[in-house]
Amino acid sequence: MTLACTRLSGEAEGRPWLVFLHGLLGSAEDWQPLLPSLTGWPCLLLDLPGHGRSAAITAAGFADVSQLLTDTLNGQGITFYWLIGYSLGGRISLYHACHGDTSGLQGVLVEGAHPGLTCQAERAQRRHHDQQWAARFTQASWPQTLASWYQQPVFSSLTDEQRAELVLLREGNNPRAVAAMLASTSLSVQPDLRPELRLHSRPLAWLCGSADTKFIDLAQQSGFELRTIANAGHNAHRDNPAEFARQALAFINSPVLKEVEHDLS
Repeated sequence: MTLACTRLSGEAEGRPWLVFLHGLLGSAEDWQPLLPSLTGWPCLLLDLPGHGRSAAITAAGFADVSQLLTDTLNGQGITFYWLIGYSLGGRISLYHACHGDTSGLQGVLVEGAHPGLTCQAERAQRRHHDQQWAARFTQASWPQTLASWYQQPVFSSLTDEQRAELVLLREGNNPRAVAAMLASTSLSVQPDLRPELRLHSRPLAWLCGSADTKFIDLAQQSGFELRTIANAGHNAHRDNPAEFARQALAFINSPVLKEVEHDLS
């Protein structure tokens, strides 16, 4: 089984594919604003399980999604690529870099994505949080639930108009499909990937909107390469797509090769 995707080949001689993974409630269409700035780069825009044209596809967890990603890349004949993921898509990208088939992976760029929780108390709290949202997705008014979703602190930089636009954009999702994906890829079940990421030799960077203080702090505290997108919040590629694309291509063209920590255990 493979994921639905939009393939944009461009004039791509010698350039790696840019493979984009959206966040919860999103779709491949979310990346369209970047495309005018990516002329000449081959791009693959994926619909994750439970979303967009992949709404009927289910996944039991991160390993399943990583395998679906591998199968999709193989089906598309893509063997030379970067992963660029937002929020949930970023967490999937990080998991794939640590546990998936990375034979063609050149590097990873993540936007507003968590590398993993470090203690059981945090996991229990997040499990309760995500279970509550999954229940609301399936039991309450869908438009009202979406409106509440975008009132969460991580979206505090949004204006009322931007929230209303997102609610309208996300209403076409299947609530049950999204709830299932939220449950199976909750941050509470994601391993803490920091130790493996520090041993990872491929280029890796966090792209964070300048107003996304939570994830700026998280990237800095974790010691990861950080690129800040001006005039943007948690969803930087939507808020400032031209600058997001510029920063992403700058890193891809001149990646920062980090010193790899060696596991002496």
